[in-house]
Amino acid sequence: MPRYRLTIEYDGSPYRGFQAQDDLPSVQGSIERAVKAFCGEELRIHAAGRTDTGVHATGQVIHIDLTKAWPPTTVRNALNAHLVPEPIVVLDAEIAQEGWHARFSATERRYLYRILNREAPPALDQGRVWHVKKPIDAAAMHAAAQALVGHHDFTTFRHLHCQAKSPMKTLDLAVVRRESDYVLLDFASRSFLHRQVRSMTGTLVEVGVGRWTGEDVVKALEARDRRACGPVAPAEGLYLTDVSY
Repeated sequence: MPRYRLTIEYDGSPYRGFQAQDDLPSVQGSIERAVKAFCGEELRIHAAGRTDTGVHATGQVIHIDLTKAWPPTTVRNALNAHLVPEPIVVLDAEIAQEGWHARFSATERRYLYRILNREAPPALDQGRVWHVKKPIDAAAMHAAAQALVGHHDFTTFRHLHCQAKSPMKTLDLAVVRRESDYVLLDFASRSFLHRQVRSMTGTLVEVGVGRWTGEDVVKALEARDRRACGPVAPAEGLYLTDVSY
């Protein structure tokens, strides 16, 4: 039974997250229906990460096990045909190595958070960015973000209903940069806690708009208390961009 590694992108706006849910639209459910329409097989797909409601992806990785050995290009093209008109696309398909798993074999996941920082609201990017009118100091955010890099107890930046066994995570990268009217935040780690990226982003924006200092971020991290977290950034600005193996 061949295992296929698929790289997909999607607009998370119409879905209640990646994970399949009864009677609710999900990315997983849509892909599984496309698989059935393509080859008649009912199966469960496995993903590198389960994105929340409204979160997007440009580099999500999933795997599917099919009974028949189809050419990878056939799998990609057939799934894309059956996914129309949903905002989900299979970018690439290949035969996976023996023992490879989309979730458990991953060594790093990367997320991008996009903020539109201008007075005028988005037109083309509506639903795909967090619109912040107040001027943001991206350099101050970047400096504050470095306190989050490394191995820490991220309880402060963890959703109360997070199912991870431990709040200990190693954040490998936290970069904040400005590109014209956009403030972009890049984060990389082997794995993240539930809503960790959105929680860190919302806290760092407090620094960017001048309500917090870098020292406030350090104190929030050291508090190990969800109540010490800044506002949680909205889902629409978040993208899963890459998974390394």
